[in-house]
Amino acid sequence: MLATLAVALIWLGTAARAMSAAPPEPLAFPESQLEPLDWAAIEGWLDDDHASAFATFQASCKPLVASRRWRRSKKPADTRPMRQALTDVCVEGMKALPADGAAAREFFEAHFRPVQVGQLGEETGLLTGYYEPIVEGSRFPSHEYVVPVYAPPSDLIAFGRRAEGGAFPNRGRVGRRVGPDEIVPYHDRGEIEEGVLAGQGLEICWIKDPIDAFVLQIQGSARIKLDTGKTMRLNYAAHNGHPYTSVGRILIQRGLVPKAEMSMDRIREWMQTNTDEGKDLRRENRSYVFMRETGLADDVEPTGAQGVSLTPGRSIAVDRKLHVYGTPFFISADLPIGSEQPATPFRQLMVAQDTGSAIVGLARADIYFGAGEEPGRIAGRIKQQGRFVMLVPRAIDPAIAAANAPLPPPRPPEPKFLPPEWLWNVASAATAPAPSLPSTEAAVAAAASPANAYAAPAPAVPLPQRTARVRTVPLPKPRPQGLVRVRR
Repeated sequence: MLATLAVALIWLGTAARAMSAAPPEPLAFPESQLEPLDWAAIEGWLDDDHASAFATFQASCKPLVASRRWRRSKKPADTRPMRQALTDVCVEGMKALPADGAAAREFFEAHFRPVQVGQLGEETGLLTGYYEPIVEGSRFPSHEYVVPVYAPPSDLIAFGRRAEGGAFPNRGRVGRRVGPDEIVPYHDRGEIEEGVLAGQGLEICWIKDPIDAFVLQIQGSARIKLDTGKTMRLNYAAHNGHPYTSVGRILIQRGLVPKAEMSMDRIREWMQTNTDEGKDLRRENRSYVFMRETGLADDVEPTGAQGVSLTPGRSIAVDRKLHVYGTPFFISADLPIGSEQPATPFRQLMVAQDTGSAIVGLARADIYFGAGEEPGRIAGRIKQQGRFVMLVPRAIDPAIAAANAPLPPPRPPEPKFLPPEWLWNVASAATAPAPSLPSTEAAVAAAASPANAYAAPAPAVPLPQRTARVRTVPLPKPRPQGLVRVRR
């Protein structure tokens, strides 16, 4: 009995390993182009600090592996093939302890294939930057601290699927409940800034400048230097559901700021110079972000949407609908890091750990640069094109997937219709011999002839003779008449 049980357990274990080793479904993106590359074709790959990139990758692997363990008896929340294959690599990555950068590079090359990705017909994608602002504030309002930072209100309703861990989705329909069965769009930025939420106890803190409040919402996190000497850490909690509008693009379209000069510093400068117009400009971005206090220490970087601490120069925000958190990307671009000119070569392996409502597209990334003024100046200048090379787990081969893609089913033959005069007469089907029918082309030509437009109906054409079996079916018995009640 024990021997049989042991054999059964061994068989189950082998089957489970075989199931986990089965290749996932092919990788696919809509309206995209994927180009497999050789590692030697990636400019700057050998010169990167792969040990630093591996540490960031391992940080993303922890929640992926933990999620698989927790969901073994449940249906996975994310069934995309990239998620499954990436988690398999992460299991190996959590065991690996590379001694140096060369060993880390060998791990990436052994477990991934480099694939350049982009929208159909485009070789590059858009890069931007973000950072964590440091702002002075207070837990209590005063004549100096007058701008509130709000937590999510209780009547905020999200229609979309919540992310893992119950996080508020950064995109999707959001509304406000006004009755048992009625939900309306939530208050926009203008209404909130006018005080529609005041007095509800939602104020986390107060800061001095409405421009700072606007910027920290765009960045998604902030360090508030309180008047008590302590630091409050804030992070994204929710949004009001209105679409994000770029105020920088508005300034360019109206000819108020040249495109070549556009940066976050330039936007701030324009708003400070034009106070009233700046207020109206901010309100054209109807999107409003609610924050939460995190309790992070001063020396810890903010947490991204994946739930791990971001790494300056290694973490990127991506389109969550297309990409899986933890996916490595090798980004190649010339960026304005050392100066305002895009002259600094940027060739680094990044890891997708965050997202944002403005980050949309396959080749689109927001680079995290750190906290403070200098990272903020750098991040505000970044708006360049770059080359995106996605590291795809070897369990997924885009070339093979494309070659094995099923062809569409063959088109059915077009039906051939006879004109009405060639309909058969059902009444004479039992006695008449089969007629000699013309070809379809001749019949159509005859029907289309002008001479036949007002011709008399053609004589009935008898159906071919058929021998049929006749089965007598008895009729049902007549239904008895019911009583009729006469109302007097």
